[in-house]
Amino acid sequence: MRMTVLAAALAATALIPQTAAHSAIPRATAHSAIPRAVTHSAPARPGACGSGQLCLWAKPDFTGARQIHELSTIDIDSCVPLPKGGQAQALVNRTGRPVTTYQSAECAETGEFETYPGGGTWVPRSPYQIRAFKVWEN
Repeated sequence: MRMTVLAAALAATALIPQTAAHSAIPRATAHSAIPRAVTHSAPARPGACGSGQLCLWAKPDFTGARQIHELSTIDIDSCVPLPKGGQAQALVNRTGRPVTTYQSAECAETGEFETYPGGGTWVPRSPYQIRAFKVWEN
């Protein structure tokens, strides 16, 4: 019995510094820190991008000027450079086909490139400036 009481007393003593440290934090700070740890921010809401479209935004998080490319106007398996000086930092692929985005305006594989599935892919922040893309046959 003595061991159990002693162990309980030591455990309670070990908790006191944590409780005291917690009470030393101003109430507003302790309260405001809790929601941040528990609440998850809503994901970036993608802009409108219709079925069969590839949408590109000039800035991250689907902001800035938007370009819309439709399957009916894209040459499949061909490099499509963005307009001169144009670039994109966010994209939505709803073409139903894989799309590769390129850092190079000529679709050169010496720079960065990434292929995204076409069933509905939202990329709020590309890891590089997109300067061209290629839509692939399924």
